[in-house]
Amino acid sequence: MKRWILAILTSLIVSASALAAIEVYDFDSPEQESQFQELSNTLRCPKCQNNTIADSNAALAQDLRHKVYEMTKQGQSKQEIIDYMTARYGDFITYNPPFTASTAILWLGPLAVLAIGFSVIVVRSRSKTTTGQGQQWDSAKEARLKALLEEAENGDKHK
Repeated sequence: MKRWILAILTSLIVSASALAAIEVYDFDSPEQESQFQELSNTLRCPKCQNNTIADSNAALAQDLRHKVYEMTKQGQSKQEIIDYMTARYGDFITYNPPFTASTAILWLGPLAVLAIGFSVIVVRSRSKTTTGQGQQWDSAKEARLKALLEEAENGDKHK
């Protein structure tokens, strides 16, 4: 008898915790549900930074999902909801921020680094005036090299 009571209590506890984790949203039309799903998968969680609000379990993401749900139920358009979220959380909330003065460095920064790097490579390769490269090889230097080589060979034979 004790085993049966223990088994029933355990199954009730497990099933209650499984039901608590599921969020259920009821929509008036399939268009609203589609809009909610799309926005949930395109808005970024400000706390998690690389998760969408649909993927995140953070309390802030849950609040954002609920706000998107409320605004969708009120009949607001996708752009109105994105504008509201952007006004409140900044351009960071979207994965593709618009090109503005404040986000110009995000868009143009990598191009500027590439252009500067390429310019440095070109300038350095064209100016080969490092020490030793600008001097001409003449017969006096050739004679000096031969003398040093003969001296080195003679030095090795005497040892």
